Amino acid sequence: GREAVKPQEKLLKKNIKGKNILITGAGGSIGSELCRQILELSPKKIVLYENSEFNLYSVHQELLKSRKQAEIMPKLATVTNFSQINSVISEHEINTIFHAAAYKHVPMVEMNISEGVYNNVVGTYNVAKAAKDNNVENMLLISTDKAVRPTNVMGASKRFSELILQAFSKEKTTTCFSMVRFGNVLDSAGSVVPLFRKQIKKGGPVTVTHRNITRYFMSIPEAVQLVLQAGAMAKGGDVFVLDMGEPIKIIDLAYKMIHLSGLTPIDNANPDGDIRI
Repeated sequence: GREAVKPQEKLLKKNIKGKNILITGAGGSIGSELCRQILELSPKKIVLYENSEFNLYSVHQELLKSRKQAEIMPKLATVTNFSQINSVISEHEINTIFHAAAYKHVPMVEMNISEGVYNNVVGTYNVAKAAKDNNVENMLLISTDKAVRPTNVMGASKRFSELILQAFSKEKTTTCFSMVRFGNVLDSAGSVVPLFRKQIKKGGPVTVTHRNITRYFMSIPEAVQLVLQAGAMAKGGDVFVLDMGEPIKIIDLAYKMIHLSGLTPIDNANPDGDIRI
């Protein structure tokens, strides 16, 4: 329902061209798109830091097919292990860190509070401390708009992560810490779009929690361009948010996806439709 936001080319390259880049959570939907776009911007080296073997394998295989020349290092490791992240940053002389590793599914974190908080909060602390100790030039945290006045553990853990970066940026440090908050990223893992797609394929019903729920949406490439530009504009301790236009009603998205699949929704106007909402 809106035009894509166009990036500014010179901002994209600033922290990447000719530099050593570390991406945590490199195999996730945001992490892997970061890898794709960063590879296009001529870095010297990309270190893929990921704790899921399959995700790491998939993103590594994909990047190896690229014609772009850069050293690509897959690292099967976790941000909850300080000595692991510290030695990777030091050994590869990292200049820029994109910290995308996190548990982000609201119900899943709600059911596994200690794991969720440990991974998101302690993991972020470890990356930030290692960045500061190794004089990394820039560290950017991928946060969420759920960190604003959080109503769930996942949002609260991400707000805690932001506070950690803001505290580090107040200390005497050569590292520029910044963060970007996203709305919902269309088609990312666990987003409502793949869920609706599956439900439509099965013949419905499409499940919408409440007919008045609205959300802001952005595409995966748009989200990642925002991250790269925000990192280049940061002064230290800043939080960036993309202007995502008007929020859309989730129920309208459901209707739109049913129509785009060549089917019709069942409602009062059309009791003989194909898919119930």
